[in-house]
Amino acid sequence: MNAEPNDPTDTVVVGRIGRPHGVRGEVTVEVRTDDPDLRFALGAILRTDPADRGPLTVAGRRWHREVLLLAIEGVESREAAEELRNTELHVPVAELPALEDPDVFYDHQLVGLTARLPDGTELGTVDAVRHEGADLLVVRRVEGGDLLVPFVTAIVPTVDLAGGSLVVDPPEGLLDL
Repeated sequence: MNAEPNDPTDTVVVGRIGRPHGVRGEVTVEVRTDDPDLRFALGAILRTDPADRGPLTVAGRRWHREVLLLAIEGVESREAAEELRNTELHVPVAELPALEDPDVFYDHQLVGLTARLPDGTELGTVDAVRHEGADLLVVRRVEGGDLLVPFVTAIVPTVDLAGGSLVVDPPEGLLDL
């Protein structure tokens, strides 16, 4: 099951193991990457959270309807697969391909940015990015609580990664939610 030690390098989540499938140790995977064919290729080594469950090496991959099924090296029974349930699968940030579109960002690039209004007033910090039909920034407000901001150019016209901030130009009522 272990291919190489988990090391503490900066990583991003590419999936989460769900329930076992069948009796031979396959697991279902909730995919959290745009390129599952690359991330879950035969022989791919995936870091895990919790770390003591991995790293895991992909021994096989197939799609069953719209669900990704993985065979993991050393996991050969339904019981062994069940022990991996809810394990997050990670890859090092350094292995991510560069994005060619300047208006496209990885979630980890947005988390931690300071959210400001167009006049410079600080709203808070981007705490997470949710993908629920539309991309939503979860902004932890300076005064407490969270604000969900649709991540669209009309509402977030500027993202300055180097400066560590983004501009939120909210439509009327958004800040009242």
